[in-house]
Amino acid sequence: MAAAQGRLSDGAGGTGDAKEGERDAMETAPLPFRSAVEALRTSRPRPEIEIEPTRPPQRLAPYAYALEAAVVEGDEDLADGRLVLLHEPAGHDAWQGTFRLVTLVRAELEPEMAADPLLPDVCWSWLTGALQSRGLPYGEPSGTVTRASSHYFGGLSTRPAASQIEIRASWTPLEALGGVPDTASHLASWCDLLAQIAGLPPAVDPEDAAVVTLPQRRGPQSR
Repeated sequence: MAAAQGRLSDGAGGTGDAKEGERDAMETAPLPFRSAVEALRTSRPRPEIEIEPTRPPQRLAPYAYALEAAVVEGDEDLADGRLVLLHEPAGHDAWQGTFRLVTLVRAELEPEMAADPLLPDVCWSWLTGALQSRGLPYGEPSGTVTRASSHYFGGLSTRPAASQIEIRASWTPLEALGGVPDTASHLASWCDLLAQIAGLPPAVDPEDAAVVTLPQRRGPQSR
């Protein structure tokens, strides 16, 4: 990925013993968590989005599963992100549920677009709109939208100024029958968000999609 560091394939970044331990942990995890993870594993996003599992955080919840994704055009990344599924079988007061989805999404922007004062509000609406457009029930959303700019000097002065938008967010996917949320649909909504921030057109008929993609962004980043 251009922006997300430490991108891991399914078999990279750990020893055989560590991977065996992860498999053992999954086998002993509660059935609702295993079902939710299986739905993530078997989902298929639109072809421009590459998804692979990565090592999840260890201290946020008793059970966690993580995915990394990149929006790819040719050999270039347009945007990238990470989605983490957390599970606390006893429930979590702040979540108001037993599951939580946590995400980070990033893309490069043209400096002029990054200066738009409405951009953070628009980006946050992309997240909530992606969930609502698929009719997904969710609760307790929270997050930040951050704009960052880099200007180069001295020996780096030949580099053009760079701007980036970053969305950090979390929400509680409401549970369905068996105490399992529809994680496959939440993943699809997350991919919709990735596509929007990358500037891709909607994957559905434009007449049926009330979405606005990022109108200007920096050139794609080499992988």
